[in-house]
Amino acid sequence: MTEPDLIAACLQGDPRAQRQLYNQFAGLMLTVCRRYLKRQEDAEEALLLGFAKVFRALPTFRQEGSFEGWVRRIMVNEALMELRRREPMHLSFEDFAQPENLASTPATADTQLQAEELLALLQELPTGYRTVFNLYALEGYSHPEIAEALGITEGTSKSQLSKARALLQRRLSGGRAAAQTNQPVYSL
Repeated sequence: MTEPDLIAACLQGDPRAQRQLYNQFAGLMLTVCRRYLKRQEDAEEALLLGFAKVFRALPTFRQEGSFEGWVRRIMVNEALMELRRREPMHLSFEDFAQPENLASTPATADTQLQAEELLALLQELPTGYRTVFNLYALEGYSHPEIAEALGITEGTSKSQLSKARALLQRRLSGGRAAAQTNQPVYSL
């Protein structure tokens, strides 16, 4: 069944089509939710609530652009709402007030870094850092969009991204020392 046919069948209330749509996107969207929420149970809750919204909002999908992108945006918004319920968004400033502690170059994921390892590193970030990093680096949101979504200023969004990158780079640099003891090496 093509995607437009699947959407049409879901709009008709066909439970098999709804199950197929869920099965087609659930794994990917759970990964999206996990990037924002530390606990698997919270990510699963966001996923289920997100799919309920997808099915309710399906009549508003205008068949313009990617359906997967439309579903992803709903899931990101739901994960952010779940994040607000579960982990108050305290933006961390820790010891990053010093300019030398900030990342000076854009970070890129090295091919040695496995997806699960990256997720584990992201989960260790403070909530504010992790959320801004995910929205910017992984979802492609702009700083004005992040600021609006999180109720912060653009400057705070930029600062949180820079601090997240710096902290990730620091943690990855520590991984290089671990490589001498046959531990995996990470780099950003």
